[in-house]
Amino acid sequence: MADATSEPVSSPTMAAAAAEVTVLPIILAVSFCHMINDIMQSMISSIYPMLKTDYALDFWQIGILTLAFQCTASLLQPVIGIVTDKKPFPYSLPVGMGSTFIGLFMLASAHSYAVLVVAASLIGIGSAVFHPESSRVARLASGGRYGFAQSVFQVGGNFGQSIGPLLAAFIIVPNGQGSVAWFSIGAMLGIIILTGVARWYKAHMIANKGRKRVLNVHNLSRRTVAIALAVLALLTFSKNAYMASIGSYYTFFVIERFGVTVQQSQIMLFIFLGAVALGTVIGGPIGDRFGSKVVIWFSILGVLPFTLAMPFANLPVTIALSAIIGFIMASSFPAIVVMAQELVPGRVGMIAGIFFGIAFGIGGIAAAVLGIFADHYGITFVYTVCAFLPALGLLTIFLPGKKALRVA
Repeated sequence: MADATSEPVSSPTMAAAAAEVTVLPIILAVSFCHMINDIMQSMISSIYPMLKTDYALDFWQIGILTLAFQCTASLLQPVIGIVTDKKPFPYSLPVGMGSTFIGLFMLASAHSYAVLVVAASLIGIGSAVFHPESSRVARLASGGRYGFAQSVFQVGGNFGQSIGPLLAAFIIVPNGQGSVAWFSIGAMLGIIILTGVARWYKAHMIANKGRKRVLNVHNLSRRTVAIALAVLALLTFSKNAYMASIGSYYTFFVIERFGVTVQQSQIMLFIFLGAVALGTVIGGPIGDRFGSKVVIWFSILGVLPFTLAMPFANLPVTIALSAIIGFIMASSFPAIVVMAQELVPGRVGMIAGIFFGIAFGIGGIAAAVLGIFADHYGITFVYTVCAFLPALGLLTIFLPGKKALRVA
């Protein structure tokens, strides 16, 4: 990866080019590291059945593990985003991955439930640092193709979430908890790549120092912006609460209802998460062309008939429905982030931190609450209730359209 500091920027034209050209290698680099980051976090939920047996855990304790990871990330992400909007810290990216590296070693060597919680929290801290700054880097390198850059960045995470369960099924489940340490190799690779990204990020800052930023300023009132942000937050809630039901408990659901093995349940989770990755790739370019609102309509409300059907389907239909749900729902989050950043121009890190934080926090809280319901009423009841969450997609009617956001 070339270091842009090797040659000084000698003209405003070159500076503008540094800001306006799509730098695909950087976008791909942060997407790849997003994959590594999300392999680690999906791996935690993938080994829940093993941990539940080894440590004799209840469902509420499984929910607390998810809460420890996701709420650690959710509380720190907005703070990191606000701080780095004022003063960016390019080398915070490899430092955050270092926290994940330490958390993995603790997870591999833990002999008590308390250590598991601490390890999950450290991996959460790594995610908290990674998401706002890497989302900013993707936007800086987008050349104005914000939906495309956000989707490429996001699909790395989706792909990581999809292969994490497979790696857990074929590496950790057969070889035991200690084999988690092998995943630290991926974290080390992420540290190396993010160090290179940080050099580009710093060089980009130097090249554009003193250059007046051109912001796409809309003419929407503060009240309209506040309502739109509140709606986006509620849509994030509906999506991530449902995704938490899949991520944390889908394996238990198919094991209990259909009697599949743990490895078979991980493969079914992989099918769902793989469909999520595919949907994310397609959603970004559609959002750039037709606007984020169109994508949000389709991805949140459009999934409702399928979520309502899944709790009552047989095994083959459940697998098919999970893939359809993952594909349709996937594109909503990049579209939500892009729209929120357009609503509050110039606050890329803060918006990314808040919405990634909301996503993690809601996922963690929902996982804990759903775990309590699962203990008392059963897994099938949880999926029946969660099936109605996408109905909140009707709130999309209150969001501004593409033309209203692009008027400068």
